[in-house]
Order: sequence, then structure tokens, then C-alpha cells
Amino acid sequence: MSKEEYHYVFKQIGDNIRKAREAKRLSQEELAFLINSARNYIGCIERAEKFASVTMLKKIADALDLKLADLFKECD
Repeated sequence: MSKEEYHYVFKQIGDNIRKAREAKRLSQEELAFLINSARNYIGCIERAEKFASVTMLKKIADALDLKLADLFKECD
């Protein structure tokens, strides 16, 4: 997988996290609190500036009442 392909995947994940977070009316700070992380880290994940571990993605999915696989779905 090329660097561009990895970035595309993580951009999709970030977009899915942002959409789910906004649908639950959570701020980045509130989501960060739920997963014991920093607000700026959530922002970096949503913008695909940082790549989260599978463990962190699972924590985020759980906090958003999603399955881990939901984070990997293509955005509309």
C-alpha cells in the first residue's frame, strides 16, 4: 500500500469519527475525556494528521457506540 493509499484510509476513518461524534453532539474535548485522551489528538486523528493505533480506534468506536469496522466504511 502506498503512502497516499494509507492517507486515504486514515482520512476516511477521521471523517467517520467526526461524523459520528457530531451526530452524538459531542465536542472533541468530550470525546477525548471519554477515552482518556487529549482534545488535540482527536482533532489530529479526524484530520488524518496522526494515525491512531487499533487500540485507540477501538476506544473511540466504543465511546461513539460503533463497531470498530464502522470506522473503516467509505464516506458518502
